[in-house]
Amino acid sequence: MSRPLDYLPAAESFLDPDRADADAPASARAVVIPFGLEASVSYGSGTAAGPAALLAASHQLELYDEELGCEPYLDYGIATVREPAVARPLTAALDQIAGLVNTVVSAGKFPLVLGGEHSLTIGAVRPLAKQHPGLVVLQFDAHADLRDGYLGERNSHASAMRRVLDIPGVSLVSVGIRALSKPEAEFAAANPQRVAIHWAKDQARWDIDDILRPLAGRPVYVTFDIDAFDAAIMPATGTPTPGGLGYWQALEILRHASSVANVVGGDVVELAPIKGLHACDYTAAAVAYKIMSYALSGRA
Repeated sequence: MSRPLDYLPAAESFLDPDRADADAPASARAVVIPFGLEASVSYGSGTAAGPAALLAASHQLELYDEELGCEPYLDYGIATVREPAVARPLTAALDQIAGLVNTVVSAGKFPLVLGGEHSLTIGAVRPLAKQHPGLVVLQFDAHADLRDGYLGERNSHASAMRRVLDIPGVSLVSVGIRALSKPEAEFAAANPQRVAIHWAKDQARWDIDDILRPLAGRPVYVTFDIDAFDAAIMPATGTPTPGGLGYWQALEILRHASSVANVVGGDVVELAPIKGLHACDYTAAAVAYKIMSYALSGRA
């Protein structure tokens, strides 16, 4: 049996604490789940602090969206659950986030997980894949995350998409990839029906309609590793990587994905805050708000 969700008070929730729906979590259609998992990071650290920094930055976001021409949260409502003490070992943490997402999904709400390292996606996708046959994971990332394990950990953040593909029927569309191992490249090449990679090196020639064609009419989970952004935009992550996406470029893909597919959940992961560098926290919070707004604003 699912436990009731422990909602944060308005002052600690996502977005401006004085927003119109701040004290109505039960009626919210979107539920933000902070989950500061940090168990398998292999370079820079700090993802445990990501959710708190992102929530704090979200209080500075403007509620009005000039692109959508409205205050989109009013169309769907946002609630935020209290961040749990993350379970150990990693397998227990993945079961824990799967349980939280399952509770949100069972209540008919849209889950958005704030990480924490990318390995959490494995757990978050499980209940959504069960509810939505044929689920497609739309991955924004610098790294393919297709290793079958890393540094002795099968559920490593470097294996997040490989573990997602362990679920029968799930497929993967990745954008922004610019760092991977030879075995990952070979795995992707051997599984063209389930893995489509759109390399960052080709971004000047991307056709967004072509990238998103496999998503049309299907349920989609968006996983947004913030190192998908160019390192000049997003240094506050464990493995900042040159040659990545710009902010508006990423939003264009997200917006089009939501127009052709049924986005059913998502995550924003790998924020490792740098003291005093608020722009990175703010950017991650803005992406989180956009994911929910593109998916839910204007939809019943």
